[in-house]
Amino acid sequence: MRILLTNDDGIEAAGLHALQQIASELSDDVWTVAPDTDQSGAAHSLTLHEPLRCRELGKRSYAVKGTPTDCVIMGVKHILASQPPDLILSGVNRGVNVADDVTYSGTIAGAIEGTLLGIPAIAMSLATRLHETSDRVKWETPMQLGADLVRRLLAAGWPKDVLVNVNFPDREPEEVAGTLVTCQGKRDQNLLTIVDRMDTRGNPYYWFGFERRRSNPPEGSDLWAIYRGYVSVTPLHLDLTHEATRAKLVSALAG
Repeated sequence: MRILLTNDDGIEAAGLHALQQIASELSDDVWTVAPDTDQSGAAHSLTLHEPLRCRELGKRSYAVKGTPTDCVIMGVKHILASQPPDLILSGVNRGVNVADDVTYSGTIAGAIEGTLLGIPAIAMSLATRLHETSDRVKWETPMQLGADLVRRLLAAGWPKDVLVNVNFPDREPEEVAGTLVTCQGKRDQNLLTIVDRMDTRGNPYYWFGFERRRSNPPEGSDLWAIYRGYVSVTPLHLDLTHEATRAKLVSALAG
């Protein structure tokens, strides 16, 4: 099985090394094509107005000056064009990608692009505490649990227009409560903050950020599972059509 890895935290990210460990338990034909810098929050953006730079860093390892979407396209359509991958793994992101996060996430976007290209894709993220130091992030949890979970998911299979979003809880491997198949949740507050500052020339500039507060999610959602120490597995559908509203509008606009 040929596996293509990507992420949005960048080629040097600890989570990418964790993903490489997971992939190495599944295959000896593993390729990495990841952004050369942190692309968190890039979502499903695509570089169209400047050339892409791609550096070969070592055997089967490449850094692209672009987004996770760019990386997957480069990997599938250029680097591995003669033999495309059988599976795309994106992550392991430092921080969860649940609820509203999925629309912003470059990690999930890597899996979206793989799905659009007809390749089964799984996004993986790990819950962390705010300002957690790197040496305290529980990378051992996805590294110990990830490969077996991927095997089980591949054995079960999923439709071609679906990607799988996996989130690991902020717990040691032996403390994980289990694995739950969940629905996408929604945070019950808007956590986006804007900080305005002045530069040394007196011109204003702004930082976007997110306040960390616990939501009160419904049972069965991805947030609910993570809060309770479960691995959350959420199938995400690329078709965003809301069928009930579509049917209502067909009737309302007929004639």
